[in-house]
Amino acid sequence: MTITLGYKASAEQFGPAELLDYAVAAEGAGFDSVFVSDHFQPWMHEGGHSPAAIPWLGALGARTSRIVMGTSVLTPTFRYHPAVVAQAFATLGVLYPGRVVLGVGTGEALNEVTLGIDWPDPPERFQRLKEAIALIRELHTRERVTFDGNYYRVADATVYDRPEVPVPIYIGAAGPAAARLAGRVADGFITTSGKDAGLYRDTLLPAVAAGEAAGAKDAGVAGARHVERLIEVKVSYHPDLATARERTRFWAPLALSPEEKMGIHDPREMQARAAELPIERVASRFIVSDDPDEHVDRIADYVELGFTHLVFHDPGDDQGEFLDRYARDILPRLRERFGA
Repeated sequence: MTITLGYKASAEQFGPAELLDYAVAAEGAGFDSVFVSDHFQPWMHEGGHSPAAIPWLGALGARTSRIVMGTSVLTPTFRYHPAVVAQAFATLGVLYPGRVVLGVGTGEALNEVTLGIDWPDPPERFQRLKEAIALIRELHTRERVTFDGNYYRVADATVYDRPEVPVPIYIGAAGPAAARLAGRVADGFITTSGKDAGLYRDTLLPAVAAGEAAGAKDAGVAGARHVERLIEVKVSYHPDLATARERTRFWAPLALSPEEKMGIHDPREMQARAAELPIERVASRFIVSDDPDEHVDRIADYVELGFTHLVFHDPGDDQGEFLDRYARDILPRLRERFGA
């Protein structure tokens, strides 16, 4: 098995210039990809950031030559019209052919409600995502598009600058419906680590496989189609175990359940709720380790589940230290074990 090893550029934690330097350093450290989050507001008010992902990716492409880069994930349904997303990512695809991925998801109130947007229930958000993807696909592959959907419309629209090969679309999913959609219509599936193994083994990955089979049937081809299985692996690797655990604290909002953060649109409120969580609960979302072999063993659990693209998200302030340590201790072990 060959795996792809990526770096998560945390736009919620670092300003645009500093984050760009880290992402460029990730290419130098041997990572294969860089995926950036796309937030209008961060989860944490104090120390939080939220550089815009689309122009930031343009800058990253200009300063790198090899890495695949994309969003994990962008919401193409509310503050962005899907036609604008189609145009922006077509431009990135022309500038950096074969290196750009559009990762999309159904979104969070934190990024949309502040703009005066009503936040619908999950079923509507899911239907909007399906329709947005269909419109983006048409704009990336057809000369002239008139589209009259339930949520989005365009009339005689053309994206004039498009790459020869359309930019791949990956769908972020935490539940079976979106995972099945990823398998059926997308080029890749994105999820995050730190949850019960049964969720991936028994729910999400089987849903992706079912979607692949349905997508092949839709296309009238024999056999199943194949989408890439990408997982953001939350890691805190440090020679001192207590330090590794403590470094996860900034990302306490990740440990809130969907119910606990449902509808929150103010980073100050999100920070206040997250501050009440014990460090043990926060750290449980991460692979916290001081031993490189044990660290790799725990990462390997995700490879054995079937994930082939691992994007590592470190919570620390000193990302340069993380990149150096991973390049020295972890990436070589992973490549020796699985190939890359």
